[in-house]
Amino acid sequence: MKRRWRHVRAGAWLRASAHDPCFAVLRQGACLRLTRRQSLAMIAGSACVPMSMAIAQGPGTVPIEVKAIPLAAFEPRNPDRRKFGQLTWRSGLQLSADQKRFGGFSGLWRSGDGRQLVTVTDQGWWLTANVETKAGRLQGLSQATMAPVLGQTRPLHQSRSYDTEGLTIVDGVAYLCVERAHEIWRFDWAKDGVMARGRSLPVPSELKKLPSNRSLEAIGIAPAGSPVAGAIVTIAERSGDTEEPTLGAIIGGPKPGLFTVRRHNGYDITDLAFLPGGDMLLLERWYRPLLGVGMRIRRVVAARLLPGAVVDGPTLIEADL
Repeated sequence: MKRRWRHVRAGAWLRASAHDPCFAVLRQGACLRLTRRQSLAMIAGSACVPMSMAIAQGPGTVPIEVKAIPLAAFEPRNPDRRKFGQLTWRSGLQLSADQKRFGGFSGLWRSGDGRQLVTVTDQGWWLTANVETKAGRLQGLSQATMAPVLGQTRPLHQSRSYDTEGLTIVDGVAYLCVERAHEIWRFDWAKDGVMARGRSLPVPSELKKLPSNRSLEAIGIAPAGSPVAGAIVTIAERSGDTEEPTLGAIIGGPKPGLFTVRRHNGYDITDLAFLPGGDMLLLERWYRPLLGVGMRIRRVVAARLLPGAVVDGPTLIEADL
């Protein structure tokens, strides 16, 4: 049975280097729901869209108040530490809301200017909000609303496609991957925002054979610097045994096909994001009942993401509770 938590601990801005864009990360905390298949650590992409897109409202949207407590440190026992692996801690938030749909966030996107946030729960609900900052540090969320993710005829949470996971928004189009149904959905976000009705896209037959609870977790659109520019890239959480590479797919673009991601030390894929030059960031996590949870971010060089490849890359950060 699933349990919903209404609190989110967000370990947020980390910088890969002076030459890389900032990307947002939600960090697992003791207040989160801890399941084997899901982490609330998410990488947010950085494609730019008009400010109005992320706060579009309509019938079915529910305004909510999100309470935020700023986090002073990424490692509470060492509050002055700012460098973690190749990343630099910037700021973070612990979020809560008195709304039964709040929590279980599985995909997250921020606008290129950092001012808008869109996230989706694993039960098929959107959360949109403005991101408030002060002196470059996260302060909270304002004008937050929740709304059901809409399919062609009914909300996804009322269908077999309820288990929404990865999210990306590029060029005004939102893409969601759905784990248990092995699906990818497309939404005209720039036009309709949360009122957009999605349509399911064709996917390779191999994806339909994935384990129902180890299926599509990560999704992104390869940027111009990638050899598969313009393609949808999606990766399964874990398609085989513990240390077997997990399956990924390149859908559309100049070089469609399948690839795999090498796995290490029991980590599962939980999301991805692309840097402007085409390199791919992989967010991973492990969960063990007696040990807790851990997260890791790896970087895959753009040139290696091709059909038939087994991709791997260096670790940028690794952390636990």
